[in-house]
Amino acid sequence: MSSLKRVRKYLIPTLLIVILAVSILAIYVSYSSGNQPKANPNAYVGVAFCGNTTAEAKLLIDKVKSYTNLFVLDSGRNPISRNQSSVEEICDYAVSNGLSVIINLGINDVLEINETTWFWQQPLNTTKQRWTEMGGDKFLGIYYNDEPAGIQLDGNWSAWYRKYAWLLNQTDPDTSSPFYPLLVDLQKIEMKMWDTMNYTSTDLSYNLEEKFFVNDALRADPGLIALNAEGIKAFTSDYALYWFDYLGGYDVLFTQLGSNCSVAEQIALVKGAARLQDKEWGAIITWKYDSAPYLDSGDQIYNQMLTAYEAGAKYITVFDYPYNNTQNKYGTLTDEQFIALQRFWNDINHNTYRDLSAARAALVLPRNFGWGMRNPNDTVWGFWTTDYRTQQVAIVTSKLLAQYGPTLDIVYDDPAYPISNVRYQHVYYWNQTDI
Repeated sequence: MSSLKRVRKYLIPTLLIVILAVSILAIYVSYSSGNQPKANPNAYVGVAFCGNTTAEAKLLIDKVKSYTNLFVLDSGRNPISRNQSSVEEICDYAVSNGLSVIINLGINDVLEINETTWFWQQPLNTTKQRWTEMGGDKFLGIYYNDEPAGIQLDGNWSAWYRKYAWLLNQTDPDTSSPFYPLLVDLQKIEMKMWDTMNYTSTDLSYNLEEKFFVNDALRADPGLIALNAEGIKAFTSDYALYWFDYLGGYDVLFTQLGSNCSVAEQIALVKGAARLQDKEWGAIITWKYDSAPYLDSGDQIYNQMLTAYEAGAKYITVFDYPYNNTQNKYGTLTDEQFIALQRFWNDINHNTYRDLSAARAALVLPRNFGWGMRNPNDTVWGFWTTDYRTQQVAIVTSKLLAQYGPTLDIVYDDPAYPISNVRYQHVYYWNQTDI
């Protein structure tokens, strides 16, 4: 992933983390005595390939084809994604071996000025027809861009603005460019920050920040616009603010599991957003370490996949990057991870597991509250430090995760998606003090 350099932390202080872990374990055990058939046993399970050659891709496909049904060509910034014949050869090979495919087309978004790597030159409807004819129902969609909300939270917006602010100061600026409204709103946010520092602003909402991300960065994204117009399902992965990724035009989000984040919290955030907005979701197992061996142990990966599966994930995949170890022809994946993946595949196809996907409980966060929720000092929309609500949100979230574990949904107060549209057994609000 493009931001695997980040270091994740738990949401709450150490004492609450211990309480949370113990409570979730108790919930997990208590549910196991009442197994019900999994609501959707036909999940897509596979690997996300980030190698450099068609030979590496085919080798990986041959390795996993007997215990997976999904192959994700996840190499948007890799030169291989710019080689149309290579991409077609790889995906044709995957489909011929019975795998469904999700294909990365490269980068073509509004933030990547002069850095587009989208190799498709023909109209996107021609592309769609080619893949549909090639794979039929095995062509699932396009993996487009990567971690948009993560970039929003962790990007250096001051530097980005300084780099491109000159476009606003031209005598005749191109107001039709998707960059123009983005820069205008970024300038307004900068002014708002100065006014707040000088105690002249009383704006406590994040309407402008939400507009900057959802409208200016995502809905104006030429790649997403093209995919949505052609009815091609748009996939990506992220590690925060899934609600707003969906609002911006994505159809399927993979929550990133594997690093030192709360698995239950990440699932609650993506699952709740997908349920209320009628979208699909999945999980991708990513790095635990910033250096070799990168991925977690096989047992931990198995547990993370199973937790996501029981919570209702439609897609479950393991991130295979980097491919820079000459001693391992399969990239980062080793026998330990392959065994875990095969074990998971065999288990979900032969055993009965709990269905924890039902609408049991929901936590409703404030509208447009773009707090990253990864640690107590996480940013709000990548512009602001914690505000008067973050501590209360952290406390309530930890209590409810301890009580409900992966059965909790975390959603936002949004009149376009009222909580009453889902028949939750229990609904809690962020400012409740009696939880």
